Amino acid sequence: MPLSLVTWNVNSIRARHDRVLAFLDRHQPDIVCLQETKVEDDAFPMESITGAGYHAVIHGQRTYNGVAILSREPAENVHCGLPGDPEDEQARLIAADIAGMRVIDIYVPNGKSVADEEKYPYKLAWLERLQAFLKEEIARGLPLALCGDYNIAPTDEDAAYPERWAASVLCHEKVRTAFQGMLGLGLHDAVRHHLDAPGPLTWWDYRRLAFPKGDGLRIDHILVTEDALKRSVDAAVDRDERKGKQPSDHAPVFVYFDR
Repeated sequence: MPLSLVTWNVNSIRARHDRVLAFLDRHQPDIVCLQETKVEDDAFPMESITGAGYHAVIHGQRTYNGVAILSREPAENVHCGLPGDPEDEQARLIAADIAGMRVIDIYVPNGKSVADEEKYPYKLAWLERLQAFLKEEIARGLPLALCGDYNIAPTDEDAAYPERWAASVLCHEKVRTAFQGMLGLGLHDAVRHHLDAPGPLTWWDYRRLAFPKGDGLRIDHILVTEDALKRSVDAAVDRDERKGKQPSDHAPVFVYFDR
């Protein structure tokens, strides 16, 4: 069986607790990167996650943000937080060595709007700091996977209606340039490597009937180093997880690797 790596913005581990456990039981993934857990560390449902057969490393924040990595094997060399700004306390990054791979779980700031004078510059600065961090992580030499909600649709083929989203913080030229900058470090889009454009979509707004209308974007990604890409054998998006009672607005994204 290949090693399965998943990224999924659950939009609150409390609200999606039962769905997460059902997902783990159904798919039995090896590594799961969660974003927007929205709980402090002492409120994370560690007991139920452990009961499902997973270790967890967490970097939480009350009400907002929060990232966690669940894994069958224990994690080592855990790092929390993005360096470069000592005043930034937002819980948006956690990294760990798992199963011979460096796994980095990120929740990139949304940015609100291109016109916003605080949140959009913060997003761009965060992405710049991320690139500096990635250079150091890649230099460690382990196969690396950068997983998460990037809040970036890299090309027009990653949006169902690109003209509608062209001026948004998810598709703006500057964030797309930042995405290309990460590829320039030697990372590869593992999902696009296996699945042709357009799509697959991974996020649909709760508003305006976006999901039934198919108005979504591909903003959840798994970028990998060349050595990890060579081991990858397939990718998928579990679109069905966006359906049903109280879904997240994101669908889980899978990449599979030879062990």
